Amino acid sequence: MIQQVSVFIENRTGTLNEVLGILKEAQIQLYAISVADTADYGICRLICDRPEDALQALVVKGVAAAVSPVCAVELDNTPGAAADMVALFAKEGLSLAYLYTFLYENRPIMIFRTDDADKARNILQASGLCCFNWNE
Repeated sequence: MIQQVSVFIENRTGTLNEVLGILKEAQIQLYAISVADTADYGICRLICDRPEDALQALVVKGVAAAVSPVCAVELDNTPGAAADMVALFAKEGLSLAYLYTFLYENRPIMIFRTDDADKARNILQASGLCCFNWNE
């Protein structure tokens, strides 16, 4: 498990720029960013070097944000690796609320959220895969 910062932003011009400016000012290094929107608001999900500091910087500026654990797994750096990973979960009846990927030191990392993290961990272990660890 790693920590993700979720930022709730109005769906209007400039709000993402404001959020990223706050993080830049706080010298937060972003590794991954995902933005999903509806007509009125967006959710910006971030993986960064210092999630608690990022949260504090945002809250001080009046931005609604939260830090939460998400599952992260290193994928093989081959075509179809993400499809194979999702197929493992589907086969075991595990649904994913969302997922996104990024490269970290040329290693593909999949971030995902599910309502059953223990089941996800068991599926990964049974498949010989392990959760991503920043220190490896």
